[in-house]
Amino acid sequence: MDLLLKDKVIIVSGGAKGIGEGISKVLAAEGAIPFIIGRNEEDNKATVAAIEAAGGRAYQCVAELTKPEECEKAVKVVLEKTGRIDGLVNNAGVNDGVGLASGNYKAFLESLHKNVVHYYLLAHYSLPALRKSKGAIVNISSKTAETGQGNTSGYAAANGGRNALTREWAVELLNDGIRVNAIIVAECWTPLYERWIKTLDDPEEKLKSIVAKIPLENRMTTSEEIANMTAFLLSSRSSHTTGQLIHVDGGYVHLDRALSKT
Repeated sequence: MDLLLKDKVIIVSGGAKGIGEGISKVLAAEGAIPFIIGRNEEDNKATVAAIEAAGGRAYQCVAELTKPEECEKAVKVVLEKTGRIDGLVNNAGVNDGVGLASGNYKAFLESLHKNVVHYYLLAHYSLPALRKSKGAIVNISSKTAETGQGNTSGYAAANGGRNALTREWAVELLNDGIRVNAIIVAECWTPLYERWIKTLDDPEEKLKSIVAKIPLENRMTTSEEIANMTAFLLSSRSSHTTGQLIHVDGGYVHLDRALSKT
């Protein structure tokens, strides 16, 4: 199926690593032009180079998204370079372990800035261009807002905010023809996840216990699977889908735990 994304300019925050990298590469393969916004210029350029080597097109700009002025500047760079914005993928963030007992006021607010404030800012500054293109927004979110995890109050609150903003914006932007959806990620294999699992006492055994609880095929979700759904939601092929929280997780959140192998 042609997703009709050819030549569409799509901002992808955190688009150089992990899930974001997968999204950038899938979009480019569909003929879109991902515009990666991230703090690490070396990573940004490496992903752009990989996309170009595969025959696609991509751009990048460096921004520290926890700083509001850099969010505004980044969107201006996109518009100066391409003259348009056809879609926005809010993806950048980190599960930073700011808990209720272990955290504090400052750390909690910093976690919100790392994980949800820039979602609002990038959408706010992109909105005039998105109105012109009747583009779409996809917010990448996490199961932590629905299931909890323990010791990650900041990240969980931010993801609850991501989900609420998805539905709020879907309502606010109805008359603009801008669709807004979210993808809820559960257990997805990324370099960050791999680094985390290696910090545990018995990484191999822990990973086995996790995948045993993922009902469909007892395996981790891949970044490409998240990316494929992202591309569909950005595409006009999903023209009557808005305000949805879509779980790409192999049934992890909603299916009966009795299905687990453990």
